[in-house]
Amino acid sequence: MNPIRFPGERELDFIALGRLCIDLNANEINCPMEETKTFTKYVGGSPANIAIGASRLGLKSGFIGKVSNDQMGRFIVRYLTENGIDTAGVSVDHTGAVTGLAFTEIKSPEECSILMYRDNVADLKLSPADVSEEYIKQAKALLISGTALSASPSREAVFLALEYARKHGVTVFFDVDYRPYTWPSSAEPAIYYSLAAEKCDVIIGTREEFDMMEQFNDNPSSNDEVTAGRWFGHHAKIVVIKHGSEGSIAYTKAGDVFMGSIFKTKVLKTFGAGDSYASAFIYGLMQGWTIDMAMEFGSASASIVISRHSCSEAMPTVREITEFIEKSKGEEQVTP
Repeated sequence: MNPIRFPGERELDFIALGRLCIDLNANEINCPMEETKTFTKYVGGSPANIAIGASRLGLKSGFIGKVSNDQMGRFIVRYLTENGIDTAGVSVDHTGAVTGLAFTEIKSPEECSILMYRDNVADLKLSPADVSEEYIKQAKALLISGTALSASPSREAVFLALEYARKHGVTVFFDVDYRPYTWPSSAEPAIYYSLAAEKCDVIIGTREEFDMMEQFNDNPSSNDEVTAGRWFGHHAKIVVIKHGSEGSIAYTKAGDVFMGSIFKTKVLKTFGAGDSYASAFIYGLMQGWTIDMAMEFGSASASIVISRHSCSEAMPTVREITEFIEKSKGEEQVTP
């Protein structure tokens, strides 16, 4: 069963809104950042990764965001364009803001960390004036990401985009993407994330992220069903709660529950899994697949990306994911 009904023919399948930054991934593996000497540059940011992943899978994708007026900003726009993403909604900052940087450390497959530089970043300068109603109404689906809620005027831009999406019947996905270091306190994100989630059709987050959102609500045992039920009282039709290596669980407003698949893979690093899962899961739903099929596709995509060095550049194609699933299931059948 798939409870999501997307609008008919529109210019774009999917638009993502929010963070556009640069990932600098360590080339020295099994090494602390203090000893790392070289990094490889990629386009990064959760919504950017999801948009790139969706485009690689064949969705006609666009982006709403803001980049710095320098070489890094131009690199990001060029990369999006090269990956088939419409950048009509990407504007350029002229206040002197810079591109956010994320340095990654890969000490081991189990021990990875990210060092973020987020002061005066261009993506948080996105304002309501940069959000076009005409652009949003061209899409079947819109994805928002929690990071964009962490400061004004980006926060207001998100809520305006949500209003336009609801007005024009655009299906809204919310990737919670909670980054504690971007908030001055733990209370603020719970308030703004909850206000945004109330306007979304599909909410995707980790158990810990939902706990953050529920800190003022009565769910002391972190019960997944209680969590999902809260959002079904608003617009949500599907709530996906991720439990790391234990897999994910999807709940529907109709009362169905689906357990996500887990695929074995050779893990290089842990980051990027959530973004690749989201892009493939969204793709599956937009193809009209059942929820369990979309979840399987998302899990397989995540397994592929965590075995590769980058996030955005590692996003797989439909063929790669399909072949990965077939190979994994074949190996399971021959295992004694």
